[in-house]
Amino acid sequence: MSTFATVHAPGPLRLVQVGAGGMGKAWLDTIAANPDVELVGLVDLNMDTANEALADKGLTGVVVGTSVGEVAAATGAHAVVNVTVPVAHHPVNVEAMFAGLPVLCEKPAAPTVAQALSLAASAEVSGQLLMISQSRRYFNPLAQLKAVTAGLGDIGVITTEFFKAPHFGGFREEMDHVLLVDMAIHPFDAVRHLTGQEPVSVYCEEFNPAWSWYKADAAATAIFEFAGGLRYVYSGSWCADGAETSWNGQWRVNGARGTALWDGDHTPTAEGPDGAALEIPAAAGGPEQIAGSLAEFVAAVRSGVVPDGEIHSNIHSLAMVEAAVQSAESGQRVRIDDVIAEAYSQALDAEKNAAVKAALTGWGSPQLRFARRADAVSH
Repeated sequence: MSTFATVHAPGPLRLVQVGAGGMGKAWLDTIAANPDVELVGLVDLNMDTANEALADKGLTGVVVGTSVGEVAAATGAHAVVNVTVPVAHHPVNVEAMFAGLPVLCEKPAAPTVAQALSLAASAEVSGQLLMISQSRRYFNPLAQLKAVTAGLGDIGVITTEFFKAPHFGGFREEMDHVLLVDMAIHPFDAVRHLTGQEPVSVYCEEFNPAWSWYKADAAATAIFEFAGGLRYVYSGSWCADGAETSWNGQWRVNGARGTALWDGDHTPTAEGPDGAALEIPAAAGGPEQIAGSLAEFVAAVRSGVVPDGEIHSNIHSLAMVEAAVQSAESGQRVRIDDVIAEAYSQALDAEKNAAVKAALTGWGSPQLRFARRADAVSH
């Protein structure tokens, strides 16, 4: 069952991209490489930045402006790709959806779970798809790992080790909770994708190694409990020189019928309790990273099939980050439902759009709304 408006126009999907910075340039390349879409507009608060980005990519005939609505109207756009900084995600997504346009938005959905809940209600009221680009779901070896995991029976423990030493400079080296907020949402989201389970609680500790070049804690270990009893252990550091892992981390999945290992880059391996190697399905060979999320978005907008990154579902990935931060700050185990409940209260208090506020109020609770929506989609 579709829960949003679809686009049936012939030819490529006409896209307006919002944001022309570093990540925006990567999206310009990705859009140009996909024959199912056409870039018709580029929006940025800095017109020079937008024009320079287009010139750098050799792109012509693209309308440039500072307003999503104005550029979309001028170009006859079918959809928006939001590549702005996180603090701008909520206003840009809301403007686009209420202009009648589905949106593919870079992660995170918003800086807070409260704003993400507002976005979910805005998607309902506007009748438009809001999909969050969790681009690291789109790796062919991860799809193989998911297939292997499905054959391991009950899953007891999943671990991810993430150890990198990037010298970013700039805001990342100054921000609080840099590892959890900036990077951990990728593996947190991936474990939900692998298992189909939702998180229940987390206990997390953060610290900053003595040699760290980050202002605040750049290392963390988190233990999540999931609804099916699974424990997920994440351990990582942004200042781990030597023997660095993949950007996807290094994974172990242990179940009743064996264990799978993934180095984050190549085909996973697996063996049963007797030590015999388990068969690994062939890779599907689909597009990866942001090209994969763009392809799924286009398919969803055309077909009405709800994509993995639809805003209601994605809220749980963002809630995992927020709960881990709360646990690190308090030194206590934090329940995910408590984080979402508090965010719901905040969203109701902050919402200025009367129709969106009415939709939020009508949920009763986010958990009830998520359950009803999941049931509607499955039927």
